[in-house]
Amino acid sequence: MPPPAASDAARPERDWDGVRLHVVTGKGGTGKTTVAAALALGLATEGRRVLLVEVEGRQGIAQLFDVPQMPYEERRVAVGAGGGELLGLAVEPKAALLEYLQLFYKLGRAGTVLEKFGAVDFATTIAPGVRDILLTGKVYEAVRRREHGRPVYDAVVLDAPPTGRITRFLNVNAAAAPLARVGPIRSQADSITTLLRSPQTVVHLVTLLEEMPVQETLDAAAELSDSGLPLGGVVVNAVREPVLTARRLAAAAKGRLDREEVSAGLTAAGIRVSEPLVQGLLDEAAEHAARRALEVSERARVDALGRPVYEVPALPGGVDLGALYGLAAMLRTQGMA
Repeated sequence: MPPPAASDAARPERDWDGVRLHVVTGKGGTGKTTVAAALALGLATEGRRVLLVEVEGRQGIAQLFDVPQMPYEERRVAVGAGGGELLGLAVEPKAALLEYLQLFYKLGRAGTVLEKFGAVDFATTIAPGVRDILLTGKVYEAVRRREHGRPVYDAVVLDAPPTGRITRFLNVNAAAAPLARVGPIRSQADSITTLLRSPQTVVHLVTLLEEMPVQETLDAAAELSDSGLPLGGVVVNAVREPVLTARRLAAAAKGRLDREEVSAGLTAAGIRVSEPLVQGLLDEAAEHAARRALEVSERARVDALGRPVYEVPALPGGVDLGALYGLAAMLRTQGMA
């Protein structure tokens, strides 16, 4: 069951009030899908309705929320704290193209004929950029959709492609616009570009405190800014608490931990002391100290971006629905959701 919602007076002010579209990206392996799901769940509180969208065909939503494989339709996947509602959508390019043809050209059964002759597969797998245009177009439609004069969703969270291609993915409509000077294609391309570059959109970056993920995060931040795309916050994933005090970390890094103190600690814990065991612990302490020094250095590089930084812990037991609720609560406490 979801935890009770914090009252408006108890929770901190959200950093992204007014944002309708949260794009979440990160280097592969940094946990961007988990962070996107936790962010969406954190936003889906106090009666808010949120849509979590995936576009990479990996069925990550179904796996994280332990629901059946997602079809090409919006389905509820979780209940947020305080009566919120979280829906999920796995966008499939072929279905998106058929929907697009019906929406703008009223092709109806003719679209099915195109699919039969392979035109749909050609457009979605071979034609440059068409796939990404369809994916961003569906996200745009979800953000803009209204019923009875009100937005259907209070927020949309997009589990986007990795940082290595995020700028190209979000800029695809701006690149395609000159190819169609008039008509619905040009109109939609302009509208999507306007939304993605507006204050209603932010692009959040997920990283680990390791050299390659941090460097890719910095590169992506620069590319997004140069392209006029709004940069959001940085989520540092898998944060580990130090197991040694600062003094002992410094000693471990220099190989100067007190061997006798380690032996005494083992004895006090009822563990039989042996030279290999003590040396193994000293070696592990030195490795831990080196790791912590690297994390401190990489965190400084992240902080230098000047963007809001959020932290979520490492989860040795893996991510289940209960863990997602916990991560969502952490992001709310920190003001991201």
